[in-house]
Amino acid sequence: MIEYALLFAAGCYGVALLLDLWRIAMGPDAADRILALDTMVINVIALLVLYGVWRGTAIYFEPAMLVAMVGFVSTVAYCRFILRGDIIE
Repeated sequence: MIEYALLFAAGCYGVALLLDLWRIAMGPDAADRILALDTMVINVIALLVLYGVWRGTAIYFEPAMLVAMVGFVSTVAYCRFILRGDIIE
């Protein structure tokens, strides 16, 4: 039964990734694109965790943490670039 729940959750997150990609391509302004990129990172983290649960190993939780840290830093850097025009002062 857990396999069906994991498959359903992975399908939902896959659809969410496609919708995030659509928002990045067709977003009305830069703030919507940044938010879609951050949401895409969260969905990738969820897929990594779901895959780790499906495989029954904890090895995929560390890459999920690395993706979370890189996603946060990239979101902050992109926001600073949009607001100030440069990343490093």
